[in-house]
Amino acid sequence: MNIALVEKVVNAVLYEGYILYPYRASSKKNRERFTFGRVYPEDYSIAQHGAEPSVMQTECLIRNESKDAVVMISVRFLHPMAREVGTLPEPITEMPAGGRPDFEVVPDFRVGEQVYQTWQEVVEQKVDVPTFPLREAWQTVHHFEFSSSRALEPILGEDGRITAVLVRRQDAVRGAIEVTAQPIDETVFRVTVRIVNCTPVPPNELENQSAIIMRTFTSTHTILHAQGGEWLSLTDPPAAYAKGAAACKNIHTWPVLVGDPTKHERDAMLSSPIILYDYPQIAPESPGDLFDGLEIDEILTLRVMAMSDAEKIEMRQVDEQARKILERTENMSSDHLLKMHGVMRNARSSNENFFNPSKRLESATVGDRQVKAGDRVRIRPKKRADVMDMALAGKIAVIEAVEQDVDGGVQLALVLDDDPGRDLGMMRQPGHRFFYATDEVEAVKEDA
Repeated sequence: MNIALVEKVVNAVLYEGYILYPYRASSKKNRERFTFGRVYPEDYSIAQHGAEPSVMQTECLIRNESKDAVVMISVRFLHPMAREVGTLPEPITEMPAGGRPDFEVVPDFRVGEQVYQTWQEVVEQKVDVPTFPLREAWQTVHHFEFSSSRALEPILGEDGRITAVLVRRQDAVRGAIEVTAQPIDETVFRVTVRIVNCTPVPPNELENQSAIIMRTFTSTHTILHAQGGEWLSLTDPPAAYAKGAAACKNIHTWPVLVGDPTKHERDAMLSSPIILYDYPQIAPESPGDLFDGLEIDEILTLRVMAMSDAEKIEMRQVDEQARKILERTENMSSDHLLKMHGVMRNARSSNENFFNPSKRLESATVGDRQVKAGDRVRIRPKKRADVMDMALAGKIAVIEAVEQDVDGGVQLALVLDDDPGRDLGMMRQPGHRFFYATDEVEAVKEDA
């Protein structure tokens, strides 16, 4: 089992949507956090007539041919933490012993260039279910609880006295993980994992959205490991188990295989509220997690670089995650940024299925002249089928190759003279070669 690879993927999706560009608390985009994988308190779900889920269920298949497989299950989620900035009526020199000063919660407070903002943070929580053997039907319930917390941090003014406080508080959360394993034949079991939020909510807080989110499991994920067995893909199951895979009931989550696809690893599954494919990968060119839904690393990185000094100051104060993004971006080398622009993997020559390599021609007739690879022509599209024809009309290009298509027609593979990626075109890479018939170009004299 490739634990490092599994953890890398899990850590990325755990924070997906946690903070969005422009990575500042003042942005409306970040007023509503924790958009994925919410498991609400059962009391609240009942009050909402089931509209908001209090249960997340993963169901998948595992093959146990060795008869000695064991299963390990862990649940990870983000536990919301309220961060409040409170200003004092009068500055004080030290915090009261055994108590807390009176304060008024405000949206933000500034000391010099330091900005303190009322917002939300999170604490990662992980619950491990005791390992169990997969020899016969199995059922267990694992209860867990994380207690409440409250901490005050003094904020010193420019005169060194305490003028405000930073309050971080968490509500207690309570839940249960219900696990069942049921054989469907001699070697394959159906494993079901249900996560239930049992956190109580007082009746007078059922309409208080801030109070509800503080008791909600957010970005909830289930990780399943198998030792001595192998999980079956639900998207591409073996034919014999296609019906069994289709019968698996997954609620607000979807399990996929995780690991090295080249080794066909099947000992780990990640069940995520974000729709993934089997064997999700983190691109090696990615400098780090940007936590933005449908993130495009290069665009987001360039936007962070373009922020004003004031915006960067605010971003730095958001939380540890935002600060890491900013520091990583500011320290990024030009070589690393260039790698993010695009990487060609398993590239094939463009149009290789349309043109027959054995039918490449030495020359072709254009007007009253014979042209060959290396000669230059001017593009004169006849059909003007699309905007590209209009854009290329009149352009001068060099013939990279003379090709014969599957219908026996002659096509010229052209690379524009003024294409900054001309070398890529001469390497037959997609996007830098254009194909025109011999009656859609005119020969250009060598001194033109």
